Amino acid sequence: MKKVYLETYGCQMNVSDSERVSSVLKSDGYEITESEEEAEIVLINTCSVREKAEQKLYTRVGQIRKESGNDKKVGVLGCVAQLEGETLFSQNRGIDFIVGTKAVGRISSAIDASFKGEKDFIDLGERENEYDWSVDKDYRHSKYIAFVPIIEGCNKFCTYCIVPFSRGREISLAPAQIIRQVLTLRREGVREVHLIGQNVNSYRPKSTEGLEDFHGATPFSRLLRAVAATGIERIKFNTSFPRDFHPDIVDAINENENLCNWVHLPVQSGSNSVLRAMRRGHTIESYFERIDKIRESPRRIALTTDIIVGFPGEAIEDFEDTKAAVQYCEYDSAYIFRYSPRPGTPAFERADDVSFEEKTRRFLELESLQKINQQNALESYLGRKVKVLVEKNSTRNIDELSGHSTCHKVVNFKGSSEMLGKIVEVKISEAKSFTLYGEIC
Repeated sequence: MKKVYLETYGCQMNVSDSERVSSVLKSDGYEITESEEEAEIVLINTCSVREKAEQKLYTRVGQIRKESGNDKKVGVLGCVAQLEGETLFSQNRGIDFIVGTKAVGRISSAIDASFKGEKDFIDLGERENEYDWSVDKDYRHSKYIAFVPIIEGCNKFCTYCIVPFSRGREISLAPAQIIRQVLTLRREGVREVHLIGQNVNSYRPKSTEGLEDFHGATPFSRLLRAVAATGIERIKFNTSFPRDFHPDIVDAINENENLCNWVHLPVQSGSNSVLRAMRRGHTIESYFERIDKIRESPRRIALTTDIIVGFPGEAIEDFEDTKAAVQYCEYDSAYIFRYSPRPGTPAFERADDVSFEEKTRRFLELESLQKINQQNALESYLGRKVKVLVEKNSTRNIDELSGHSTCHKVVNFKGSSEMLGKIVEVKISEAKSFTLYGEIC
C-alpha cells in the first residue's frame, strides 16, 4: 500500500477537489498520510490566482527534491497544472506527472503510469460523465461541515481573472444529484453544508428535475429552497456574482431559517470606469441596489466582499469611489488585494501603471477604513445571542472552543470537548479585531 502526501493551495473548490482525490486514492488502495517523510508520492494541488504561482510551485518541488532526492514521485494538480501543462516539465525536471482540474478522478491512473516508468505523464482531459462528486467522510476538511460543489467553471471572463482558463466554462450539476448528496451528508452527521462554485448564483442546470416543487425567480433560488427542504441544519453558499444576484435570493434566506444569514458579494471596485475595464458586468449603482435589498432583510445578513486596488488605469478619483463604496456598504469584512498581472488574461496586456508603492498606499488606506467597519460590525453583536456550530478547540486557549455563527463570525467561548459538533447558543460579551467572545446561554 503506497503512501500519499497531499498539500492544497487556493480556494474552496481546490479543497473540495483534494477531498475527492483522497477519497479516490483510498478506494484504489493507497494510504493518505500526513507525513511527507513517510510518503512515496507527493501531490501538490495548486492555485493560479495569485502572482508568481508557477515560481512558488518550482520552489516547493525543489524543496521536496532536496530533502528526498528522487525517492518520491511528485505530481502537480490544480489550476497551475491545467494552465501550464507540459511546459511544467521543461521548467522543472523534479515533476513526474501532471493532472488537470477536470482529470482529478483519474489520479490513480496517473500515479500508476508514473510508477510503471512512463515519463512526463500528463492528463488535462475532461471530467468523466459519471464522475463521483461524493467524498469519503474520513477526508472531509471537517467532521461537521461539508463542501458541496453545485457549479464549476466560469463564463464571466473578468479581464484580471485566470479562472475561466483554468476551470473552463460553467457547468451546473443536476439539482437531484445535489439534493441527494445533501441528504446523505445529513445522515452522516454533517451539520452545515457550503454550496460552492466560482459563481454559485450563475447556476443553470440542463434539467430542473428535482426543483419542480419549489418556487423561485431563478434556478439558484429554487435550489436554495430545495436544499433547505432537506432539513440540513445550516446552509451557506459562496461565491456570488453581483450581476446574477437576484433579489429572490434574499427572499429565500428570509423564508428559511437554515439558509444562513451571510452573503459574500465581491464588488472589486467602486468606480464604474474600473468596473468596465474589469468587465464585471455591473455598475456600482446596480451593486448598491443589491446591497439595499440585503440590508432590508429582517435577519440582519452579514456582508463580505473582495476588492482589488491598483488595477491598470485606476486613478485617484477611482480609488476615492472605492472608498465611498466601502463606506456605503459597511462590510462585515473584506478581502483586499493589490492588483498583480496574470499572464494570459486581457488585463495583462494593459500597462500596469499604478506603482507598487501607490498600490500599497491605497491598500493600507482602504484596509484602515474597512477595519472601522469591521470593528463596528463585531461590536454590534455585544449583548446579542448567536447560534454557533462548535468546530474545534481554540488554538490559543485549551479551555476554549471555537466555531462559526450563522452569520459566519468566528466565536470563541469556554466549554468542554463534549460540545464539539453541536450547535449552541452563545451570548456575546467581547469583540476583538477578528473574533467574537461569549458565554454559553
